[in-house]
Amino acid sequence: MNDATKPALRPYLPATAGFATGKDSPREFLERCIATIEAWEPRIGAFVTLNLAGARAAADASSKRWRAAKPLSPIDGMPVGIKDIIETIDMPTQNGSPLFEGFRSERDAASVAALREAGAVIVGKTVTTEFAATEPRGTRNPWDPARTPGGSSSGSAAATGVGAITVGLGTQVIGSILRPASYCGCFGFKPTVGAINRGGSYDGLSQSAHGTLAASLPEAWQVAYEIAQRAGGDPGFAGLYGPSSQPAPAKPKKLALLETDGWSAATPGASKGLADAVAKLTAAGIAVATRHDSDKVAAAAAAIHNARELSMEINAWESRWPINTYRARDAGKLSKSMLDRGVQAEAMTLDDYRRDLADRTKRRAAYHALAVEFDACITLTATGAAPVGLSSTGDPVFVVPGSMLGVPALSLPVLSDGGLPLGLQLLGFADLDALLFATAGGVLAVLT
Repeated sequence: MNDATKPALRPYLPATAGFATGKDSPREFLERCIATIEAWEPRIGAFVTLNLAGARAAADASSKRWRAAKPLSPIDGMPVGIKDIIETIDMPTQNGSPLFEGFRSERDAASVAALREAGAVIVGKTVTTEFAATEPRGTRNPWDPARTPGGSSSGSAAATGVGAITVGLGTQVIGSILRPASYCGCFGFKPTVGAINRGGSYDGLSQSAHGTLAASLPEAWQVAYEIAQRAGGDPGFAGLYGPSSQPAPAKPKKLALLETDGWSAATPGASKGLADAVAKLTAAGIAVATRHDSDKVAAAAAAIHNARELSMEINAWESRWPINTYRARDAGKLSKSMLDRGVQAEAMTLDDYRRDLADRTKRRAAYHALAVEFDACITLTATGAAPVGLSSTGDPVFVVPGSMLGVPALSLPVLSDGGLPLGLQLLGFADLDALLFATAGGVLAVLT
């Protein structure tokens, strides 16, 4: 059982081996999670709403299925948290905003409905920043409550990081899955844009993607896979490609090291951690190329320069609605950052937005040229350990390129900075999420 002194991840898939024999059960697993919630929640504030009665009923039903050797899926009975911009029929969806206090849509989002069909146990709604954007909503980092957990998927990362749940659903349009995963010491997966159906979720921006914050790499894949099999991708997208369980680890032949615009902001500890990881990978026979010795990597580095600025402009225009309606309803319930985004949107024209989209398309093509030579790209997930203070969710400079590019990205909790978690980021290529997982498995085999 976890106590409230040291965070520990809680994988679910290995526990299922004991379910058919009666040595363990989804209900017993859930009770261990609930004990962890009781120990940690007063300290970190990861949840907005809990539905423990509903979770226990779902876990009991799952226990019966496992005993009968008829689970609905490998994640049948897995305790999952849902970011509070994603609709749930049994709990409010409050979007981290006073404007939506107590709001109920009376339906499940596509991803939540798919999880229930797969037998997952929905434990509660996890804290999000305001409209999954900038303004924090009070969740604290389990490794040091004086530090940010990251955002906007703050609660999902913190709850997963302490083992209160095995997987939390998150969303990312700038850095909202990978950065909190890095700060809270769990695995983070942002799929290719469009790979997971976002129906019933309040993240309508073109770079946004549903993803997982997970206790393990196999569980990051499995939950995304089970959702995609039942709900597909966003309308007009083919959905997540890949096998029915985590792709087999494969040692990469060649990786590209992307410094990103964040290189100068990285802490000494973060820079050393990445350098040490690269040294281990090269010692294992994996080639790692940089912009200094590869024209393709140099071109990709140029393509992701100012990714944050471009992304914020695109996000601003795409946020014109609904910010204008929220502002008309009650501007006093919007944060300054949200009001400022509205002002930025009003100053833009459709032609401005079209130029930004064309620029993004050109940058994506330049990056994708790497796919013919490299298995993946590596870099840091964050500039360092989670910063002290709860007024900001931290700098997303290392993770915004993957969002702007629309490619799959993973944060692996294999680095540290001053004794605190730090993620190693792997970026893949559009619709090749399975290849990225295989590569990540190979990298983990070298680094752990």
